[in-house]
Amino acid sequence: MPWLQIKIDTNPTQAEVLEDLLLEAGANAVTLEDAADQPLFEPIRGTTPLWQETRITGLFEATMDSQQMIDHLQQGWAEAYPDQSCPTPRIEILEDKDWEREWMDNFHPIQVGERLWICPSWREVPNPEAVNLALDPGLAFGTGTHPTTFMCLQWLDRNDVSGKKVVDYGCGSGILGVAALLLGAEQAWGVDNDPQALIATRENTNRNQIEPERFNVYFPGKIDGVQADLMLANILAAPLIDLASTISALVKNGGDIVLSGILDHQAEQVMAAYAPWFELDTPTQKDEWVCISGKKIK
Repeated sequence: MPWLQIKIDTNPTQAEVLEDLLLEAGANAVTLEDAADQPLFEPIRGTTPLWQETRITGLFEATMDSQQMIDHLQQGWAEAYPDQSCPTPRIEILEDKDWEREWMDNFHPIQVGERLWICPSWREVPNPEAVNLALDPGLAFGTGTHPTTFMCLQWLDRNDVSGKKVVDYGCGSGILGVAALLLGAEQAWGVDNDPQALIATRENTNRNQIEPERFNVYFPGKIDGVQADLMLANILAAPLIDLASTISALVKNGGDIVLSGILDHQAEQVMAAYAPWFELDTPTQKDEWVCISGKKIK
């Protein structure tokens, strides 16, 4: 069944009013997106910033009266902003698709380094001799292509993790922990505050024929007594800083740490948070993102 979309370009101040009006008019869903290629990375805590040019889209069943919806928008706008004309709404037909199939068709195998490939679980592996990580991230988690994840995977590909005990903090789909195990790590622990992440990690562990007991998953605060040889933490700068003492305590002396999810202008602050425990390397960078690694010294 096709759908109707009503799209309106606006600004952050007026977006909330338009969102409410679209929902009142019968929208099944409302989305807000960037209308001018202005990236928003990690917001200031306690804020939910919008783009200076925000596009708001209401999704309606195709059987609804589009003129009635427009009339409702314009009337509501006139009440909220009597001295301003309503932004011009655009009506589009959205053809129905199998969106999950569309996403799956566009996820291709990715070569990370000399040894490691990330392969969609439903595709044939390009190099059977490589270390092939079969991944089904689901619609909620990444595929390994984002610079933050990719740099962590590159670190794993370059370094010998044979026999090591690994923590994947903020495990998501489990991609980093699974990669470490396939590259020779002995044991991994995944930590995440999202129940779906723990489920996805278990599923990807099974998908790669790794014994479940080799990759246990926990909510934060539930992993006790672990002294890891390697800590992988791909989160964001603010939680990395907040959790510095917690994360550091899970790494044994002489162990390695790999931190990502950090913008280049945040690197200095994150490094300062971990400097009391780690001797840190010069960060690596991909686009505007950096990855920080180091070795625990105390």
